[in-house]
Amino acid sequence: MLAIVAKYGLTVKAIVITHAHIDHIGGAQKLKQATGAPVYMNPEDDELQEMLEAQAAWLGMAPPAPVTIDSPARDGDRLMVGATEFHVLHTPGHTPGSIGLWLPQERKLAAGDTLFRDGIGRTDLPGGDGRQILRSIRDKLLPLPEDTVVIPGHGENTTIGRRSG
Repeated sequence: MLAIVAKYGLTVKAIVITHAHIDHIGGAQKLKQATGAPVYMNPEDDELQEMLEAQAAWLGMAPPAPVTIDSPARDGDRLMVGATEFHVLHTPGHTPGSIGLWLPQERKLAAGDTLFRDGIGRTDLPGGDGRQILRSIRDKLLPLPEDTVVIPGHGENTTIGRRSG
């Protein structure tokens, strides 16, 4: 990630953790140390963050350095990064504190692992809830404009209005 930042001459202004699974939070402390950017995360995932050693053990890897969260990211919060306004959408189900970031001016949604192209996030890991993720998608994501570009935590981009098949 730091190579991409350097290659394009970017400045990291904020680090937003969409949920506290190790593949989404594991490098946050190194990125924070390298950039000085504040870290945002929904406090509903504090318990998962405290389980990083267990998550690493499940994958047979060394645990990452824990990251200090500078500010909570709660439903309805608005983060200004430069001239861009990000709206925090709490979308529990994949994890209790899963969030998405809606950029209304650009009609883009960073969905974390809540919504994928032709699928949704897993709910069989600690803190997952299949009914809750479906409610989150119905109540928070599907009301967004159909042409909203969805940037998932894994895989190809999609849109809110895409019909699978």
